[in-house]
Amino acid sequence: MFAAALVAPGHIEMQCIPIPEPGPDQVRVRLEGCGVCASNLPVWEGKPWFRYPMRPGAPGHEGWGRVDTVGEGVQDLVPGDRVALLSSHAYAQYDVAAAAAVLKLPAAFDNAPFPGEPLGCAMNIFRRCGISAGNTVAIVGIGFLGALLTRLATLAGARVIAISRRPFALEIAAQMGAWKTCLMGDETALREQVQTATNGKLCEVVIEATGKQRPLDWAAELTAERGRLVIAGYHQDGPRQVNLQLWNWRGLDVVNAHERDPAVYMEGMRLAVEAVQSGKLNPSSLYTSIFPLGQLNEALRCTAERPPGFMKALITLH
Repeated sequence: MFAAALVAPGHIEMQCIPIPEPGPDQVRVRLEGCGVCASNLPVWEGKPWFRYPMRPGAPGHEGWGRVDTVGEGVQDLVPGDRVALLSSHAYAQYDVAAAAAVLKLPAAFDNAPFPGEPLGCAMNIFRRCGISAGNTVAIVGIGFLGALLTRLATLAGARVIAISRRPFALEIAAQMGAWKTCLMGDETALREQVQTATNGKLCEVVIEATGKQRPLDWAAELTAERGRLVIAGYHQDGPRQVNLQLWNWRGLDVVNAHERDPAVYMEGMRLAVEAVQSGKLNPSSLYTSIFPLGQLNEALRCTAERPPGFMKALITLH
């Protein structure tokens, strides 16, 4: 099979390698596609804590496709089932995962991409936010995740203030139901806009969805007294400094909304299937950039640069 191999920072090679064999309680999937995650960028850029070359297919982890072969002991999945999976080498034509990390998809999804891992991540983060009807919720950073959270919070009855540096992203947030939209820029101006919108009360819940220092600072500034600051961004490029005096004085609840238990990931994916199947979520408009596997480098560059019109890149493996 062919697999993309990150052999050095910014250097991806297409390699022809043996098709992996599933072991007991494992499933092999012939992949149809894999989402490109912003968490892939530090390894692609070459942060000093990574080692190269990476194994072929890494760090692709948002795959979907059809079951090709099942290992001994697998009972609930059969060849031909269309699935989303939790795996770590999905920038390839095939990948292997534990059967417990493979989710069968409804037949209605057969012609649509379904990167289950990031969709499940959005559902799990939303569950951790504790949003109630009538809350004013600020979402700082409107990418794929922020857009999905805007929709979920709106459906929960919250008034969502969407904040992004990109006008196009704010247009998407408005389509997802945002009550107000604000451009990132001057911190004082942003705070004044949110104060005006909330009659000086600020926001009961603020979700930081960028993984960057400055938006994290802004998110804290916009959180009301006894409010909840939810860290949904993936902060993976070193330590952060926080204004603990502010957090302390306002009595903030701070929630790190990332999950690590595969069973919780799978529950999020199941909830995502239900949300898409019911029509609550329609992520199709967010898949804005489609690349073949041989153009993974270009897909990562697009994800890093986020040109106008970009929300999320997918790799196709047909």
